[in-house]
Amino acid sequence: QVQVVESGGGLVQAGGSLRLSCAASERTFSSYAVGWFRQAPGKVREFVAAISWSGHSTYYTDSVKGRCTISRDSAKNTVHLQMNSLKPEDTAVYYCAADRLGSGSSSPSEYDYWGQGTQVTVSS
Repeated sequence: QVQVVESGGGLVQAGGSLRLSCAASERTFSSYAVGWFRQAPGKVREFVAAISWSGHSTYYTDSVKGRCTISRDSAKNTVHLQMNSLKPEDTAVYYCAADRLGSGSSSPSEYDYWGQGTQVTVSS
């Protein structure tokens, strides 16, 4: 059982930045694709970004392209999501998910392990 834990959320003003981190208990975390999803109140969970298990491929939803960067630090079993130029509409709970040997899917159903989420609030 892989445990993933998100961190780095918080309250930031519009235009600011946050760096979310996803840490895993599994020492072979580098064998997992990692996706970031978010869920705002009253809305369905949506895809934000993903990185393949190899780290060679990254994917972003259109609304965050150019503002967010996903990367992995295999030595630390951690995946980061750098978010810049944040907007109030980015406010949501952000979840990290892991998919063994995955390619970095945008579909939540492809991921086997999920964290508890970290709150991101962007004030206008």
